[in-house]
Amino acid sequence: MAGLGRVALIFGNLWWMYGGYAWLTNAVPPRASVLRLLMLLGMGGFLVVALAIPTAFGGGGVAFGVGYLLVTLVHTGMFLLSSQESAMQAMRRLGPVNTITAALLLLAGFTDGALRWALWTAAFGLHWVSPLFTAVPGFPIRAAHFVERHGLILLIALGESIVAVGMGARDVRPGRVVTAVLGLALAAALWWLYFDGEDARAERALNAATVARTSWLALYAFGYAFLLVLGGIIMFAAAVKSAVVQYGEPVAASTAWFLAAGVATCLVGLAWFRQLLGIGPIGARVGIAGAVLPTAMAGLAVSPETQLGMLAAIVVGGVLAESAWQRRTRSAARWGGTGVSAPPPGGCRRSSREDQK
Repeated sequence: MAGLGRVALIFGNLWWMYGGYAWLTNAVPPRASVLRLLMLLGMGGFLVVALAIPTAFGGGGVAFGVGYLLVTLVHTGMFLLSSQESAMQAMRRLGPVNTITAALLLLAGFTDGALRWALWTAAFGLHWVSPLFTAVPGFPIRAAHFVERHGLILLIALGESIVAVGMGARDVRPGRVVTAVLGLALAAALWWLYFDGEDARAERALNAATVARTSWLALYAFGYAFLLVLGGIIMFAAAVKSAVVQYGEPVAASTAWFLAAGVATCLVGLAWFRQLLGIGPIGARVGIAGAVLPTAMAGLAVSPETQLGMLAAIVVGGVLAESAWQRRTRSAARWGGTGVSAPPPGGCRRSSREDQK
């Protein structure tokens, strides 16, 4: 559980600042030379953070804190150089809060034990409650760019889950290959749930909203809901690597439950994302999330390939059922809008002359 807590705190703090840079480049495109140099400096800070992640709760804590502070200061500085007064005013309120959280993480690098955990937790909490008392509506949003940036990070996360499958399959044996293929199928199904038009619908929803509401929708849908989506994928990726290694026999409880909970968390996040933006029903996705949790019993009692097979069947079946239902709904809406009843399932509607016969 301590390992899970460390992952959650590291990911939660990093996701806030990655999202912050998506907002930054959305509002302040780095066209001027000084902005490009600052962006390169921020990239250097992210590199230091990435190198320090494995030991962030140990000897690499100070390096992590220094890198994170650099990333934060560059983020605030670039916003303050913006020509948009509303964005500058918003950052004058948010910037000090971000700097405090970065200072807490740096301070945590010089501590250990319970105090280190407390500082990390305080930084995480301050990040994610700060929108309640800072001016979110001041940030302009260009929907197409914003949705694209977040879609890319989702692709990267799913790609890492596939890499995890490959890392687990170190030698080619039939059982291991089956387990790896099932893991790949499940990752593809999660990809389908978002990229089968969800990104385009999200972009339309942001474009249709008022200026003030757009910022809040972007924060909650692509911030809070995406925290669950990406967190679920991370859990799934960590577990699927172990599942491929442990094929053919019952798996450890952590592997079985991380597989089930990771997929369920991702689905709940996608449902919440859809609800926030008002781009579709959420019942099917919540139902699939509930249905995948009991599959952990199959992994504990039988094997990981059995659990992955059940997970893939449930998620893929849910995806296909949802797609079929949406097609029927759209078809019914089109026919209803013309005042003509829909044709029978097996063929075309008869002509009026045939009806008269």
